[in-house]
Parts: sequence; structure tokens; C-alpha cells
Amino acid sequence: MDEVVAEYIRRTVLKIPRDEILAVLRQWGFLSDTQLGAINLRQTKESISQEVVRLCEKNSADIKQAAILDIIYNNIYPNKRMWSVYQMKKTGEEADLFDFSNFKKKFKGRLQSALKNVTISFREYEDNAIWIRIAWGTPYTKPNQYKTSYVVYHSQTPYVFISVSVLKSNLPLLCQALVVASNYHDIREMELRSHCLNSLKDIVFKRYSQNFQTHYPKQQKNIPMENVDVRIIQEDKSEKERIQRVNQEVFGDGPQPKLEFAQYKLETMFKSDPNMDVLERREPFRCLVKFSSPDLLESLKSLAPAGMADAPLSPLLTCIPQKARNYFKIRERKDVLPGSFVSP
Repeated sequence: MDEVVAEYIRRTVLKIPRDEILAVLRQWGFLSDTQLGAINLRQTKESISQEVVRLCEKNSADIKQAAILDIIYNNIYPNKRMWSVYQMKKTGEEADLFDFSNFKKKFKGRLQSALKNVTISFREYEDNAIWIRIAWGTPYTKPNQYKTSYVVYHSQTPYVFISVSVLKSNLPLLCQALVVASNYHDIREMELRSHCLNSLKDIVFKRYSQNFQTHYPKQQKNIPMENVDVRIIQEDKSEKERIQRVNQEVFGDGPQPKLEFAQYKLETMFKSDPNMDVLERREPFRCLVKFSSPDLLESLKSLAPAGMADAPLSPLLTCIPQKARNYFKIRERKDVLPGSFVSP
């Protein structure tokens, strides 16, 4: 077995949590049940990885098997990568029957015609998701197995989820191959990115809660309070119910898709009263605002009930799942006259 393959398998095994190593290797299917049963899981992870490498060497593993193990790992732990959503388009309404073998042939042919040193691996899953792993090389170097791009394509849909390697220069070639193999005519990035692949799927496939229902939290037990105006209690209760109702209308009933950030890029002109002559020349005013949180949409949902923001929140914040994007550019409004006064 090649040293590069052995080292790659060893590193992949080291990334897997100890109590899940056996399950991942079993899903891989390259080692027999007898070989899997012989692995001593009570030793250090380094020793376990070396033992797996020795078993793979007996079975004459090559880079194809190592690549499939890597696909399985990334399928189980997709949140280790950053994913971007792309949408493909057709010129007409024609619907083609999807043929996996034909898709693989076209995809490989397109990439390998432009770049010979490239390793391409496929794995199909039950939810019609095709996982593609691409290790890029150059005309003079072998493919770098540690700088891979990943593609998740759901057949019969125009959506593609891509996690690019550090070699971003190969992205146009990758998009070309996808368009050709899937019989589409164009592809564009949707300005929607996250580490949580399943949440991105929930957003573009509209699988998150959209059927909003009126729901109120259980009433708390009445606690006797002295010297408190009853009108204040009633007003506070009414306001809490209003916030709950508005929040429910905006965010829905279920859990929100998991996104870590939303970015807003401001590209407008700074305006002042022409009579004040504040600016000698009109220049664009640029500003970048980024909201970050381990679970941004749930955090936004909790702001108003916690009294940290007015309800409803700005549509710029609440429209993220509906518009399927978390990158925004706020540009100049066309209906604003050049000489009009707008307060900055």
C-alpha cells in the first residue's frame, strides 16, 4: 500500500471519535467483520489508527478506498466544513430523467479533460444526495488529498452544496462540470453559507416551520405581590402576549435553521442638504455589519421576548430563511432623487 494512502487513512481514523470508529469503519465496508472484531478499541487512538492501517495494507487499499472513507466521515460530520449554496438554471422547462452513471461519466470527463491530475470519488445516499470528493493537482503535481473540494448534489433539484478547498481557483471548473453533468445551462451562488449543511438544505428545500400557529406559553402561577399597581401587571401581560404573537408570526412554531452569521454590506451615497454644502464631492459610504452567533436565528428569535429589542425585528434580520441568503448588499435606492436630503 502506498505511504500516502496509509498516512491519509491513519489521519482520517484519528479524526473520528473513539466510540464511533467501529461504526464508521463498518459503514466503509472495506474491512471484514473478522478484521473489525480484532481491533482493540481500548488502546490509544494512535495505536488504533496504526492497527487499521495494517489491516488496510493486508487488503491492498488504494486512494479510491481512502477517498470513500473520507466521504463517509464528512457525511457523518458535515459541520466540520463551510458550505455554500449554488442554484442551477435551465433555459426551458424540460425535465430529464436522472442517470447516475451518465452523471459520473460527464462530470469526470469534463474535469479530466481540463486537468489530468485530479482524483474524483462519488458516493450515493438514500436521500438522493450524491456526494462528490475532488482532490486537486496541477499539470506538474499529483492531487493533494488534504486540499479537497466537496459537492453535495440532490438529483432532480437545481441546488448544489459546495465546500471548496483552499484552491479556490478551481471553483469555475468545478461549476462547469456540474452544469454539464446535470444538463443545466447556468449556475450561480446564492449568498447563503453555513457550517450546518442540514440547515442549508432545510432553507432551500423549505423544510423549516412555515405553517405558523398561534401559541402562547403556559401561564405562570399567580404570585402575590404587595404594593403593585394591577394596571401595570395587566399592561405588562398584554405587551408580553403581543411580543409572543408577533414573534410567532415572524419566526414560526418550530426550531430555526442553524446559521452562524449574517453579513450586511452597505453601499450607499452619503447625502446632506445641498444648501449646507457639507460635502465637496459625493462619495460612496461603505460599511460592513456582521451578526455572529452559534445559532443566529434562534438568538434573533429570543431578542424581543428577552426585552433586548422591539418587536417585530427589522425585516433585514427576519427575512434570512425566506430569501435563502445570509449575505446582503444594501445599495442606493433608485427612487431617491440625487439632490434630495436624506438624514444619515
